[in-house]
Amino acid sequence: MLQEMFNFLTSYFWANPSLLGWGLAVAFGIVWLLIYRPPFISKPWLWAVLVGGAILAPIIIDVTTYALSFGISKLLTAFFNQQGILTWGWLLSIPSIYIYGLIWEGAKLVPVTIYWWRKNREIDPKFGLLIGAVAGAGFGIMLVAFTNNFFIKEMNWSWALVQVQGFPAIAGFWEGFWVLGLSVASTALAGWGLAKGWGWKFYLLAAFVYLVTNYNTVLVNYDIISVTVAQIIIGVWALIVVGVTLWLRERETKPSAKAAAKVVTKPKKKPSPKTSRTTARKISSKK
Repeated sequence: MLQEMFNFLTSYFWANPSLLGWGLAVAFGIVWLLIYRPPFISKPWLWAVLVGGAILAPIIIDVTTYALSFGISKLLTAFFNQQGILTWGWLLSIPSIYIYGLIWEGAKLVPVTIYWWRKNREIDPKFGLLIGAVAGAGFGIMLVAFTNNFFIKEMNWSWALVQVQGFPAIAGFWEGFWVLGLSVASTALAGWGLAKGWGWKFYLLAAFVYLVTNYNTVLVNYDIISVTVAQIIIGVWALIVVGVTLWLRERETKPSAKAAAKVVTKPKKKPSPKTSRTTARKISSKK
């Protein structure tokens, strides 16, 4: 298995690198990061978070592709025969995809958790969201770059192919754009929840984002939906999740009504009757 994992790394990740594939992945990442606006200039250590997310990507993808897949297939064959797995695979795959999501999202949350721990588990929710977005972007850029390279190799992609096929020739890149956006948004969501004290709940929610995104592949394989419909679902799902995280970001930026109510002007203290009489006596004595 170790040899297969190493071969996967070299064949899927590092073989046939494409300038177009890498360039599009980086461009997609820049677009999504510009939407979230993390403070790279005032906090340059965020670049390390971006790199950390990128380094974790090939490791986690390799582990889930082989080690986890091997364990899940062994578990399924212990309870179902081959025909049962093929028949009910569209349903049996849901728990396994969710487990994949837990591992992927857990890996992306490592930089966020380290910062949260170093700050005595007290960080600003908006900043937790932004750190998560940066970690998710690093992970997503690597994932989409490798996917783009694989797509270009398998399709024998060229601009002439676009003229012949039209949109289907760029569908892989279109999907990659939204997948990267979901990678950014899911970890941003988990980072916000961690800062709010709801770490486990939002970690599970982030894994659910992964489940909805990747379950489309199963539906396509079983001819339940077409590839085009699956890509539309991924795009719409990305808009929903990104919209929620951006709303949370702006919500943390604006002062709450409760906080605003605390900022009240202290009323001027009225002089007591005793003080007023003393002042009157002083004035009359001067006269």
